[in-house]
Amino acid sequence: MKTVKKIAFSNIDSIPQLIKDFLSKNIAGFENSRFSDENFVQQMKFKQNFSEKKRQILAETIGQQLSQYKFSAKQSENLEKLLLNNTFTVTTGHQLNLFSGPAFFIYKILQTIKTCFYLKEKFPDFNFVPLYWMASEDHDFDEINHFKTENGFYEINGKSGGAVGKIKINDVFFISEFEKEFKDTIFGTELILMLKEAYKPGNTLTVSIQALVQRLFSEFGLLILDGDSTELKKQMITIFKDELTHFSLEKTSKEKVDFLIQKYGKVQVNPRNINLFYLTDTRNRIDHDGKEYHIVDKDIKFTQEGLISELENHPERFSPNALMRPVYQENILPNLAYIGGNAEIMYWLELKDYFSELNIPFPILIPRNSMLFLSEKKLDKIDRLHLNIEDFFGNFTKLTNEKILFGNKIQDLLQSKEEELRQQFADLKKFAQLTERSFGNLVEAEETRQLKSFGRMKKRLLKAEKIKQKELLERLENLFLDVHPAKSWQERIYNFSVFYADFGNQWIEFCLEEMSVEDSNLIIVAI
Repeated sequence: MKTVKKIAFSNIDSIPQLIKDFLSKNIAGFENSRFSDENFVQQMKFKQNFSEKKRQILAETIGQQLSQYKFSAKQSENLEKLLLNNTFTVTTGHQLNLFSGPAFFIYKILQTIKTCFYLKEKFPDFNFVPLYWMASEDHDFDEINHFKTENGFYEINGKSGGAVGKIKINDVFFISEFEKEFKDTIFGTELILMLKEAYKPGNTLTVSIQALVQRLFSEFGLLILDGDSTELKKQMITIFKDELTHFSLEKTSKEKVDFLIQKYGKVQVNPRNINLFYLTDTRNRIDHDGKEYHIVDKDIKFTQEGLISELENHPERFSPNALMRPVYQENILPNLAYIGGNAEIMYWLELKDYFSELNIPFPILIPRNSMLFLSEKKLDKIDRLHLNIEDFFGNFTKLTNEKILFGNKIQDLLQSKEEELRQQFADLKKFAQLTERSFGNLVEAEETRQLKSFGRMKKRLLKAEKIKQKELLERLENLFLDVHPAKSWQERIYNFSVFYADFGNQWIEFCLEEMSVEDSNLIIVAI
């Protein structure tokens, strides 16, 4: 394995413009929220007075949640250091996807770990603990119940609608199918044991992901936190109460949301008047009709007094949505930075004013790196076609058409004649102004008609050349699918097992070594 290129997000067409503007300091109000040593110094000052009681609750909660696992020396050390006021976390979070889901799950965690290494080197008097936040309360089971490899699709069955972390593993048929695909690979046996260890019948999805992440990352000192905790949610009672009675998140973030919509056309997540769910056997939105509070799709109603009493006595029954979760996280963690995908970073940006209103420091936001693994053979094919890897992340249809028509004499002739035609009509229109208006309209209409004919001829030429150069077209399309399996980024389709099967833990170590820290890049790797 070797890295052949790193492409900055700013040079990739498909990266959202908001992310590009954030990274290049072209969006006002977020200068202190970008990656820089100066901003980390500032964040440490903000967080150095983080409550000792909160530190103790955090350390005790993590210790209890992971009590069934043997801690590595580095994990034990990090857990103890959480009690010290010179210790901070760097956090990433993700859903409880089956066997981690798409490969970027791994990349997020590795970048979090490496960022802590970087900070320790820069600021040796402080401690930095990588933390993975499990989105155990999400309720969209269909989003997380599967993973894909090059040759397989694996999924489990379960009841959707409740907190996914509580769903128990009953059907393990997918493991025997996985075994058929990977048993003859170099590290297939290790992967199969990993899968069997994590997904034992009776394990909840929370336990399964804990087991998997613990096995892969414990030696790096990564700590794992499940926010579905009564003790942690007690710290949110005041904020949740304010949200239920004053709808503060929506009101306070309105100006920022309106700005983002005006500049970028939309926001990633629209705030609701109440950004909380109620947990029973299912997870349902809390709505307010002006008089009473309703649990959507449930026959449950509360008066304001009754709902506040429920919150104070059972905070564990209240679950933050995607926009409230960042507030929950930053309120209970001595956190400096959050590492997330582009979509995550975009909805965090909506919350800056709400954080200020709550007097909670807004963290540094770091768009995670992406990685793409391609065989030397495929990279050679790209090179022989005189293409760059960047070409596959722009308008590839346009590029394909240009390749098909490159050096085509008919196209050159059509282009030349079309330009001549445009010039002829330009001359005609100058003189048409000297006579009655209807003649000028006729000239313009005739120009439009004849230019449309040239457009049709160009389309027909392209179609004819695609038939004639079928082999080249297929090579280009197959290469595109090598880079973009299922027409998406590789890291969003393939599970980490695709790469681990051939390289084992060396793949993890390689990704960690090559991961960018100070920049957000697409890292191209030859294998």
